[in-house]
Amino acid sequence: MKLSFIVPCYNEEGNVKAFYEKMVETIDYNKYKYELIFINDGSKDKTLERLKELLKEKVNIKIIHFSRNFGKEAGIYAGLKEAEGEYIAIIDADLQQNPKFLLKMMKVLDETDYDVVTAYQKVRKEGFILTTFKKMFYKLINKLCDIDFVSGASDFRMFRRSVLEAILSMGEYYRFSKGIFSWVGFDTYYMPYDVESRNSGKTKWSFWKLFKYAIDGIVSFTTAPLRLATILGFLISISSFIYLIVLLVQKLCFGIAVAGYASILAVLLLVGGIQLLSLGIIGEYLARTYIEVKKRPIYIAKKIYSNKKM
Repeated sequence: MKLSFIVPCYNEEGNVKAFYEKMVETIDYNKYKYELIFINDGSKDKTLERLKELLKEKVNIKIIHFSRNFGKEAGIYAGLKEAEGEYIAIIDADLQQNPKFLLKMMKVLDETDYDVVTAYQKVRKEGFILTTFKKMFYKLINKLCDIDFVSGASDFRMFRRSVLEAILSMGEYYRFSKGIFSWVGFDTYYMPYDVESRNSGKTKWSFWKLFKYAIDGIVSFTTAPLRLATILGFLISISSFIYLIVLLVQKLCFGIAVAGYASILAVLLLVGGIQLLSLGIIGEYLARTYIEVKKRPIYIAKKIYSNKKM
């Protein structure tokens, strides 16, 4: 099989039919025998019913129905495990990512030695605040990590089977696909694309979810925050020692009264706040280690539907 398309779905009942029609209109199934792997990530609407209606179509379709919502990262991982194609692509079901770019990606892989083609937004269409925070995130994570993150790079990408096998070898529970793709390496071609309007429904990514996702990425691919806690502790210790010497000199040599309640309280609050921040950073890493050693599955598939044709 030439192509496998992984399509994570969460509450996309108004999009899956239109997405399928756009796919078959854009990519000729008679020319390229491909499969569509839909992951129903615990949708609360009628996404599953709309997906099952597609099983009667001629295209190879597989539906992985999760027992609950495990998140997009788990959906991508499930799709990768089921993909059988020579080339594998990840694309959203909301039609913001036009399938026409898949043909361009395939052409790059066919005609060059690149292993991955990643689509990135050359011009972002989000609001000023969201765009600013995303740029800040990429600048921060690139300074903290040993691997490079391309600003604007999305999960919308196509890659060879060798890349898929490398990604599946990383069975970590907390998954950050952008980081995983960067970590495994391989030659990557970055293709600019324009994001289109959603066909139906609203985005599932709130500012808080994006912020949490950014924290997951930083904690998953760098231990720099732990070193930061160590550095802060060292600097505070040195500063406290110097301040102690200053107080002793003022008291013994000049008879200046030691600073009173207000200054002591301010120092205690500052040090206490930094201690809590350091404990919080350590707690983030410890919590992830705790979950990892449990060896829980990344997802649970309640049922898999398929109309696979040879």
